Amino acid sequence: MIYLDNAATSFPKPAECLRAALEFYLEHGASPGRGGYDLAVEAEETVTRARDRLGRFFGGDEHHHVCFTYNATDALNTLIQGLVAPGCHVVSSRLEHNSVLRPLHHLQRQGLIHMDLVPFDERGFIDPAAVLKAIRPETRFVLLSHASNVLGTVQPVQDIGTVCRERGVPLLLDTAQSAGVVPIRMKEWGVQGLVFTGHKSLLGPTGIGGLVLGPDLHPQPSRYGGTGLDSRSLYHTLEYPQRLEAGTVNLLGILCLDACLIFVEEHRKAHGYEGEMALWRKLRDGMAELGGVKLYCADSEHSHLPLLTCNLEGHSAEDAGAILDGDFGIAVRTGLHCAPLVHEDLGTIDKGAVRFSLGAFTTEGDIVESLRAISMILRKGPH
Repeated sequence: MIYLDNAATSFPKPAECLRAALEFYLEHGASPGRGGYDLAVEAEETVTRARDRLGRFFGGDEHHHVCFTYNATDALNTLIQGLVAPGCHVVSSRLEHNSVLRPLHHLQRQGLIHMDLVPFDERGFIDPAAVLKAIRPETRFVLLSHASNVLGTVQPVQDIGTVCRERGVPLLLDTAQSAGVVPIRMKEWGVQGLVFTGHKSLLGPTGIGGLVLGPDLHPQPSRYGGTGLDSRSLYHTLEYPQRLEAGTVNLLGILCLDACLIFVEEHRKAHGYEGEMALWRKLRDGMAELGGVKLYCADSEHSHLPLLTCNLEGHSAEDAGAILDGDFGIAVRTGLHCAPLVHEDLGTIDKGAVRFSLGAFTTEGDIVESLRAISMILRKGPH
C-alpha cells in the first residue's frame, strides 16, 4: 500500500520507538505521581522529562506548562471550556476543523458566547488585518489553526501574534497539522496557548495529545477527579499540570510520544521539511501537467505543508478515492475532512475533495505511482 493520508494519522510509525517505550512500560509501568515508592517516582520522572522536551520543542520555556490529554480535540475542548465566560466573544476562522467549530457553535447556541469567524483569501491564508478587525473589547481569545488540514496553508502566526499582543488578547494555536513538520516558536510568536496531538506528524500513537500553556494563561478545570495532590480537598487542585489532568495519565502513550519526538527531531535534521516539499512539488506539477485535475490553493509552496487537495474531472471525490485504493493500493482521504466551512468557500461542500498528504516515510516512487494512477483514471473517463 502507498499511504498518503498522513494528515489524518501518520503511518507507518517508527517501530523501534514504540518497542522501546513498551519495554520501559513493561518494567516501570506504575502510576506516575501516585506513590512514593521507586517505580512510581521513576515513572513520574519519565513523564516530567517528556513534558520538558515537549515544552522546548514548541518553543516554550521553563515557565510554560505542559498538560496531557487524549488528542488535539480533547485538548481544544479543555482549553475552550476552561477559558470562556458568559457573554464573552471569541475570534476564530473559517479554516478551522470541527474540533474547534463544534465546541464554539455549541457554546454559542447555549447563549454563553458570541463569535466571529474570519475568512481566508483565495490562496488559503488569513489576513492579520481581518483578525484585528474582528477583535472587540470583550474578546476572550483568538483561536486559529496553524495550518489548514484541507489546504495545507501555514498561517502568518507571528504577524497575528503581534496583532493580538497589541490588543491584549491571548492567541491560541491548534498545531495538529503543523507539529513535527514546520518549526513552532510559541514564545517568540506571542502564542499563549497551544494544542498538539501525537498521532499525526509527531509519529506517535493515537490517544495522546496535550496543551502547552504560557505563564499568563490559566484555564479553569472542566473535569474533576483524583490527582494525587491534596486528597483531603473535595475540590479539584489548581496546581499544574494536575489542574487539567483529572485521573491517571496515559503513561504508555506519553512514553511512545516522547520516544517518537526524539526520532522526529533527528529525522528533521537529516531529511527535513524541504525533502517532503520537493515530493509535494513533484506531485503538484505532475497533476497540473496531466490536465483534468482541479487543485486548491496550491499555487505556491511558500508557507505550505506537504498536503495537496484536488478533484478529478468526471469523478466524484468518493469514487476517485475508491479507485485509487481498490485498483492501485493508494490510500488518500476524501470528503469534507471535518472542515465544512473550508469546503463551503471552495464550492466543494456537496462533492468534497481528494486529499493527498505526504509524510516522513513517503518516497519518490510513491509520487510516481500516484501520478501514474491519476493519469489512468483520467484516461478511462467518468466512472
